[in-house]
Amino acid sequence: MNGILLTHGAGSNADAPLLVALAAAFEVAGWRAIRYNLPYRQARPSGPPFPAQAANDRAGLAEAVAQMRASVDGIVAVGGHSYGGRQASMLAAEQPGMIDALLLLSYPLHPPRKPQQLRTAHFAAWQTPALFVHGTRDPFASVEELRSAIADIPAAARLMTIERAGHELKGVDTAAVVESFQEIA
Repeated sequence: MNGILLTHGAGSNADAPLLVALAAAFEVAGWRAIRYNLPYRQARPSGPPFPAQAANDRAGLAEAVAQMRASVDGIVAVGGHSYGGRQASMLAAEQPGMIDALLLLSYPLHPPRKPQQLRTAHFAAWQTPALFVHGTRDPFASVEELRSAIADIPAAARLMTIERAGHELKGVDTAAVVESFQEIA
């Protein structure tokens, strides 16, 4: 059995509707799906993460990945919405081989209206296959900006665009996301 950890964005938690729907879709496809609260969310019920403590979030995610690896005999993937996906991608770049595949939902390429502040320093070290799922109305990156940035990733990376969707990816067809993800995992 394959396993996937699904984690949340900066203002959310593991009970986010997108993660609940994705977990159900992965389970229908035969995966073990765990929704995971990052350490900053475990420490306090609301509020954004502190940038100075992002390494703690990655360390907690690494521990959760190790626990998942001990409980499944197939691949171990991590899916993350926004901040959660960014932390997962940074962990994968820092520790190649730890994560077998990434599902990156609404990757926050840059802060809204600040395209010069790219969050791509780790892209050149990235060796983990990834599927990016991104709405055409996401203020954290245009589809064109994301496509250009993905070209710098040495691993196999695909982009699935969701027409008229914003950062929350409301209404996304989770079964289609799982199907596309299984093609790269």
